[in-house]
Amino acid sequence: MHKKDRTEKLKNNIRYLIKSRGETQLSLCNSSGLTRTTIYNILEGRVVHAQQSTVRKISDFFGVSYKEIETIDFEEKETIESSLSPNGNMNPAAVPVIRERLLIQSLNKKIGELTIAHPLTYYFGAASNVIGVLLENEISGMNEPGDILIVKRGLTNGSGIKLGYEKATSKIILSESTHFDQARTCIVGEVIEERFNGKQ
Repeated sequence: MHKKDRTEKLKNNIRYLIKSRGETQLSLCNSSGLTRTTIYNILEGRVVHAQQSTVRKISDFFGVSYKEIETIDFEEKETIESSLSPNGNMNPAAVPVIRERLLIQSLNKKIGELTIAHPLTYYFGAASNVIGVLLENEISGMNEPGDILIVKRGLTNGSGIKLGYEKATSKIILSESTHFDQARTCIVGEVIEERFNGKQ
């Protein structure tokens, strides 16, 4: 495929994936480590050939194939799949399941990196930047060891329950509050699904 065609596919796929996954250019930049200028230049057609490292960071963020993001029309692909799938547009996405004790050291790693190093579960839904957390300690009155929390990483404006950990004690906490003392607590992300007793 011609370089220009690949770049056009990449541009269109980024636009579609941002919109369909409920993301923004800012969340893509913050989580992938790419600059806003890099994303802007691709979307505005100012890039003739995107660097492979850039393409890999974008595909990792969205949890899609590194090869497909420059060669396949994701909007067309997902429209066709949703018309065939009994669950509508909910194709399962592979999500890495990280043990609680390994969570802190895994926070800055890319999803693609985590899927190689950890067991996988499947999540039906928009699944960019999503991890599973296997609890090893009880969270009082809420969850028990063996439960898996499916978490969308990063700060969100949603009203759902947030997963965080206290820096001093390394204990995991759950809270509905949107305000945290950032000096004491690190936010992992928003809990989007709970699975009890390790049922994957």
